[in-house]
Parts: sequence; C-alpha cells; structure tokens
Amino acid sequence: MRKRELKVAVIGGGSSYTPELVEGFIRHYDELPVKQLVLADIEAGQEKLRIVGELARRMAEKAGVPMDIQLTLDRREAIKDADFVSTQIRVGLLDARARDERIPAKHGLIGQETTGAGGFAKALRTVPVILDICRDIRELAPNAWLLNFTNPAGIVTEAVLKYGGVKTIGLCNLPIGTRMQVAGAYGVDVDKVYIEMAGINHLNWTTRIIVDGEDVSQAFLTRAAGASGLTMKNIPDLGWDAEFLQSLGALPCAYHRYYYMREEMLEKQREELDTKGTRAEVVKKVEAELFELYKDPELKVKPAQLEQRGGAYYSEVAVNLMTSIYNNKKDIQTVNVLNNGIIPSLPDEVCVEVNAVIDADGAHPLQLTTPLRPQMRGLLQVVKAYEELTVEAAVHGDYHAALQALTIHPLVGTAAAAKAVLDDLLAANRAYLPQFQA
Repeated sequence: MRKRELKVAVIGGGSSYTPELVEGFIRHYDELPVKQLVLADIEAGQEKLRIVGELARRMAEKAGVPMDIQLTLDRREAIKDADFVSTQIRVGLLDARARDERIPAKHGLIGQETTGAGGFAKALRTVPVILDICRDIRELAPNAWLLNFTNPAGIVTEAVLKYGGVKTIGLCNLPIGTRMQVAGAYGVDVDKVYIEMAGINHLNWTTRIIVDGEDVSQAFLTRAAGASGLTMKNIPDLGWDAEFLQSLGALPCAYHRYYYMREEMLEKQREELDTKGTRAEVVKKVEAELFELYKDPELKVKPAQLEQRGGAYYSEVAVNLMTSIYNNKKDIQTVNVLNNGIIPSLPDEVCVEVNAVIDADGAHPLQLTTPLRPQMRGLLQVVKAYEELTVEAAVHGDYHAALQALTIHPLVGTAAAAKAVLDDLLAANRAYLPQFQA
C-alpha cells in the first residue's frame, strides 16, 4: 500500500525562492501530503535558512497544514529516507554569479548565468556538488526522485543521467511561463493551452500552440512579432522581427535572444553594466529587501515582492511534478529527460527538454508531432555538443574538453577567445574547481 505521508528534502533551502515552494506545498497538501519538509543549506547560508524556515513555519501554521518543517546544515540528514529531493543550489553564491557575468563581458562576450561562458563556469562549479548529492541519495534514499531545478538545468541533469545513478528529472519554469504568456495573449485559462516544446533547456522552440482545441501556431507568430512580455525577468525584452519568426516557423524561447540578437544583447549588457551592474548585483539588492520582509514575525504568506526575484511559477512546476508522480496522474509536462530517440538528430544518451507523460514511474517523453527544421536543428546540435563537452569537463576536470566546449559555443566562437575566457574563469573559480587541480 502506498505511503500517504511524504518527506521532501530541499537542498538549498535557504533560497529566497523557498516561500514560493512552501506556498505550493500548502496549496496542494490534500493531494501531496508532505508531512516532513526538510530545508537544508550550507553554513554560509545558515542565517538565511533560519529566516526562511521561520517564515515557512508561520505560513504552514496560518494555513492549518500539519507540515513538520525542519532546518538543517546536515545534507545527509535531510536526504535520509526522503521521497523527493529538490535541488536549488548556487555554488559560490551570488558573488560567483557576478563573476560569471563580468569575466565574459571583459572579453567582449555575453556574460549570463546559464548561457555561454558564464553558464559554463556555473556548470563546472555545480556538477561535482550535484554528483555528491547523488551519492548521498544512492546511500540514504535509494528510491527517491531527484528533481533538479539548479541551473544550468540541462547540463546538470545530463550529468546526473550519465553519472549520478539516481532517478532524476530536470525542471525549468520557462515552459510553464510560455504557456502562461500564450494564455494571457488569448485571454483564456492556462488549462486551455497546449504547447509542444522541443530542444534543450534554455534553447527550445515552441513548435505547436493549441488554444481551446484550435491550432494557432502560425497566428501566434504574427501576434508575437514585436510584442513585449515574451521574456523572463533576467532577459532584456527585445521584440522579435515578424519576418524572422515566420521564416523560423516556431516560437523561440526567451534565451534565444542571446543567439539571434547577439549584438543587440551585447549592447544591452554594456549599458546595464555601466548603470545597474550585473544581474547578480541587482538580485543581491532584491534579496536583501526580501529577507528584511521575511524577518517580520507578522508575515505569514509569500510576499508579492518575491515576483521581482524572477523564477515565476517555480512552485507550480516543482509541486505539479511531485503531485503527478505521487498520484500517477499521467498528465503532460515539459521536462528535462533522456533523449533516447525523441529528437533523432541528437544522441540517445543526452538530456533534452520535451513534453512527457508523468506517472508513478517518472517521465515518458512524447514523440514530436512537428520535426525540428534545419534552422533549428543546426543550432541545437552545436549547443548540445557544447553541453556534452561541458559535462565531461565538469566531471573529469578535463581542460581540453573545456576548451573545445567554449570554442564551439556560438556565443564564444574562436579558439583564442575560448582560451582567454576559460583561463580567466578557471582562475577566478579555483576554490570551487578541485577537479582541475589534480
């Protein structure tokens, strides 16, 4: 008989996002009875963990939900006997993110948290830590699902699929954000919107859009041309060209702006560095304000200001996935999973972001109804090759794989630029990259 009460471990529980996740657990408690929620963090995050944990307890108490919320700096204690382990970690904290954004910019390159040289550096720091977490899961909670929300989500999930030895699914809030944007454009409830997405995390295309049973794929491309709002909090809202969208034949995700509008995005980056600073520096200010709010003993709900942090719909993505696995729902969600032939132009053993049926056994990818056209396939193959090399570099400390990864990345693009930025990134992240010092 299935256990009716669950233990969930959140690694990186002191994150400013945690109240949104807690709100999701509260809202869905009847169908996802999380009896024990363990928020785990590192010593450097101890104070944030305390503040977030106390807010989480007040939220649960106000809602009348019997959820035992525990706080710990002992990751193994958190993981032991967990049903779900959710990861939302940032190795090196926001200071490391700021370096990821500034160092590529110094070389005239895009500096971004998940894309290009910045995302590469984040992957190098993150993958070894995630694989350590996998070792703990194999030992202490071998039946648990690892739900990875840590960026760069596709690379991290691929590393787990290849080297982690645990049940895992990668998550991103971008797909549900796209559905919400389409629903808003047509003035319908999001349940009336079905989209087919194909690609890899932060490089996917929406190839079909169904609204209330009607295929509006081409019509939406016309509507999307020049429209504002089709982006994320951390990506400048530059409109798409109408003719470009029609020639592409699909809706590119927000991160495609770094590829399709590279010069405009570089110019935006220069402007923002001279005025606001890096996105990490902006987020630091937002987080400082959020944690001041979180400290208020009278605050017993998620504050509206959390929306300024980004990560919209985070709780819906994470909680929906857990709920569907727990209840064997067999609904469709867009997730990061093993390719295994779903995108024929990519290797079977890599991670892709596609629609999948979610049930008690996990995610079962759906065959694509709209094959990727050459204009999508070409870029996808190159960036996936970069991701494969990045996984090898991160796992094995392989300098040559790292150099080749950056050389072929469209946002770096030359051997000289790749070597220069790689050496700077390795030096700046030395404390977090023991695999490169063996």
